[in-house]
Amino acid sequence: MPPQTSSPAAMPLLEGELKKLRTKANLSQAVSETDKLLELLIKAREEVASSTDAHSASLIMAKLQNPLDSRFESITDALRPVDRGQKAYGKVLDRSFPSRALPTEHDAMAEHSPLINRAIAMHLLREGQFNVARIFLQETQEKINSNSGGGNQDQDRDMTPADELVSESTPRTTDGSDELEEEEAEEGEEQEASYELDEEAIMAPLRSRNLQLKFEIMYEILRSLRSHDLIPAINWAADHSYELDARGSNLEFELNRLQFIYLFQQGGPDPEFAAQMTDEERRIEGRNSALQWARERFSNRGLQGRHAKDIQQLVTAVVFASNLPSSPYRHIFDASGIESAFSEAGTSFTRDFCSLLGLSAESPLYVAATAGAVALPQLLKYMTHVKEKGTEWTTEAELAFETPLPRSMIYHPIFVCPVSKEQTTDQNPPAMLPCGHVVAQESLQCLLKGTKAKCPYCPVEGHKHDAKIIEIL
Repeated sequence: MPPQTSSPAAMPLLEGELKKLRTKANLSQAVSETDKLLELLIKAREEVASSTDAHSASLIMAKLQNPLDSRFESITDALRPVDRGQKAYGKVLDRSFPSRALPTEHDAMAEHSPLINRAIAMHLLREGQFNVARIFLQETQEKINSNSGGGNQDQDRDMTPADELVSESTPRTTDGSDELEEEEAEEGEEQEASYELDEEAIMAPLRSRNLQLKFEIMYEILRSLRSHDLIPAINWAADHSYELDARGSNLEFELNRLQFIYLFQQGGPDPEFAAQMTDEERRIEGRNSALQWARERFSNRGLQGRHAKDIQQLVTAVVFASNLPSSPYRHIFDASGIESAFSEAGTSFTRDFCSLLGLSAESPLYVAATAGAVALPQLLKYMTHVKEKGTEWTTEAELAFETPLPRSMIYHPIFVCPVSKEQTTDQNPPAMLPCGHVVAQESLQCLLKGTKAKCPYCPVEGHKHDAKIIEIL
């Protein structure tokens, strides 16, 4: 029986049940009863601590039993409708979206375990899970070592009684088949050794302490950014200004700009000291601190050359410090956006830091898992349809349907030839005709009559040498 699909009315039904759950799942009474229970226990503990003999302590504990039972019963009664609401919602959820068994006939990544291990280890390092990454790398290394040494011993140890029976009952021939088997075994061992060597080569860079130290630096700076301390990030950007400029990054200026605004708003580099000032004193101190920072940091020729206009606006805005809300620069010092500004600074720093390491801004494993989760419902629907029809998709390295990924996960343009209706590839790139229309190179060859081709969308005719191959980067 094929897996069930959700009905169109599933979401409205779930929304109705969710409203009921929110009404029933009122934990205020349970929280109140729990607080009273804690008060009873704390009071009893103080009385026991202050008692002078064991008899009085026993009496206190005996008197505590009935109030405790009463409170526990009240908490249970308060949680009972919450439990019923959760169960009812769970039943509706299961009926609306029944679970489906994932297709497991073919695992495309079964032969690429080293690449999967590398992706997992890199993801753990990128997420700052250094201890977990260290243990994971140790276990993968132990597996490599166990596979490379004592293979026959492992095989003998893992052999089942049935295997031993087949091995003993297999007749030995003298027509050279034994030698052939030995050659095949040697060839298999060589391939296995090559595979293990490749896995070792793939995992070796991740075991380097140098890579972990770099990510430790990144997370230390990110922790500082979360506490509104921009100095470590600014110093890092200054140390790598040449590489950042070569990549067209504005990180150094954006960090200095945010520090300028933060000093101006907070009344100086020490928020605790600024909190003790009056509003006028805080405004004057913030203006002086921001101007001092501008003199020290914005004097950099590189920043002045690329961001002269922005620096002028920042410095000029200080003149309107006493009447900033009605000035043309109020958007620069909008206090409501300071948290989002620090969050964006952390994102930009992470992107540029990983870029200098030759890595993408996001974890490839996270992107792959997210993309798979997005495409999975349509894949399940397709697999169900294939099983019902008894058909099979035979084209390799290509899906039978368009994967509905969000725009943020589309990393290169895709061109489908309007003539052949096929996606272009490196072997069949898109070609632009003199009229500006684009077709696949193979379609252009089909359109040729001699050395000329007529565009399938307009009456313009051009020479094949005038067509330009478009490189998709």
